[in-house]
Amino acid sequence: MTNKPLARPLARFLTATCLVISPMAHGETLFSVQSENDAYVGAGDGHYTNGFKLSWAVENEADHWSGSIARAAPGWAATEVVGTSYRLGHRIYTPTRITLSTPQPDDRPYAGVLYAGASIHGVTRHDGWHETRSIHLDAGMVGPSAQAEWIQETFHEHIAGAEPQGWDYQLSDEPFLNLGYEHAWMDRRELGSLEFEYGPTAGFAVGNLYSYGSGGFALRIGKGLDRSFGIPSIAPAQSQRAFFRRSDTLGWYLFAAAEGRYMAHNMLLDGNTRKDSPSVDRKPWVGDAQIGVAVNWDRWQLAYTVAVRSKEFESQDGTDSFGSLTLSMWL
Repeated sequence: MTNKPLARPLARFLTATCLVISPMAHGETLFSVQSENDAYVGAGDGHYTNGFKLSWAVENEADHWSGSIARAAPGWAATEVVGTSYRLGHRIYTPTRITLSTPQPDDRPYAGVLYAGASIHGVTRHDGWHETRSIHLDAGMVGPSAQAEWIQETFHEHIAGAEPQGWDYQLSDEPFLNLGYEHAWMDRRELGSLEFEYGPTAGFAVGNLYSYGSGGFALRIGKGLDRSFGIPSIAPAQSQRAFFRRSDTLGWYLFAAAEGRYMAHNMLLDGNTRKDSPSVDRKPWVGDAQIGVAVNWDRWQLAYTVAVRSKEFESQDGTDSFGSLTLSMWL
C-alpha cells in the first residue's frame, strides 16, 4: 500500500536539498522543464511510461566550489569547469498490461522513482575540437513513497484512461545514491552554410540504483552550434551539458545519438536490494538510438527527442520507444 505520510516529508526533503545547494552557484540561471512519455511517440502505457524533471544550471565564476572537486578528479583542471546544474525529478515504470491486478512475473515490475541531483560540467577546447565532461550525483527513493501510484491513477482518471490495477506489487521503499560520469570528444566542421559536430562518448554509473559502463556516438548539424552544448537523453543514460547562450538570432540543430551500455545492476529490473520483491531476468547489454531537434532564440530553447531502446530483460516482447520535450529559459 502507498505510504503517503512518508512521501510528503521525503518530497519536502528532496526539494529543500536542491534549494539549499542551488544558491551556491553564481550568475543567471538556465531553468528547464523536461517531460518524457511513451505517449509522445504514440506508444501505450508500459515499461518506462512517464518522467518529469525540473533543472537549473549556471555558469561558474572562478572561485566556485566545483573547482575543488575538479582538482581532485583525474585529468581534470579547475579552470576547465564551466557550469553546475541541479535537478528534481520523478519517473514511473509499469508492466505492459496495467489492467491486471495479479502479479506479472514475466514483465517489468511497477516502480516509482523520486530523486534530486547535481552535476559539474567542464569543457576543454582544442584546435578545431573540444571535450566535454560531466560528473553527476543523484539521491532519492524507489518505492511507494515516490507516489507513482497516486500520480498515474490521478492522471488516468482525468484523461479517462485505463485504471492501473497492479500497484500493490510495486518495488518496496529503498533509498539510493548514484554517481555517474560522462565524457565526449566533439569535432566541429563547416558543411556549406551549416555547422556539423560529431564524436564519440563514454561514461559510467555506480550505485544501488544503476551500475553500468557506456559508449556511443553523437552528432549535431545546424546553425549556431558554437553557442549551445549537449544532446538530451533518457534515463538511465546521462545527459551531456544541455546549455545554450542567449542570442538575438535564431539557432537550431538536428541531433542523433547511439549508446550501448553494459548493465551490471538495475534495481528497477533486479528488484530491491535487501527485500523480496518482483524482478525479471535483466539483459546485460542494452542499446539506445535517438534523434531530435532543438531550436533556440533569445532566452528560450525547445528540444524534442525520440528514443528507441533495445530489450532490457529476457521476457520482453520487443523494443521500447519514448518521446521527450524540454523547454529551457534564462531567468
